[in-house]
Amino acid sequence: MFKPKVPTMPQPTGLTTLPTIVEPSAMVQHSPQSSMPLAAPTAATRPTVQLTPGAVIALVGGGAAVVLVVGAVLVSMLLAVAITGASVAICALVIRSLIASDNQHR
Repeated sequence: MFKPKVPTMPQPTGLTTLPTIVEPSAMVQHSPQSSMPLAAPTAATRPTVQLTPGAVIALVGGGAAVVLVVGAVLVSMLLAVAITGASVAICALVIRSLIASDNQHR
């Protein structure tokens, strides 16, 4: 009852089919008179990126703006953490002072 039962791999039942072999078809050669002239392959037309001086200035200006905005956000977060830490330290000193003065008056 407490022994694990290992399942056995069942054997395939029924008819099994062998893989079919596909042979390539024979090539048909045409006479030179019946062949049609083939068009020359055309090169794929891809849009080219052209950077004008105005576009370069816009990219540089956009990059500088992103750097300034990200820097301002990071500096403001650091300032918020510093102000929060200082205010918690001041609150701890005030509470410590109140507890110490309360113990002296008893």
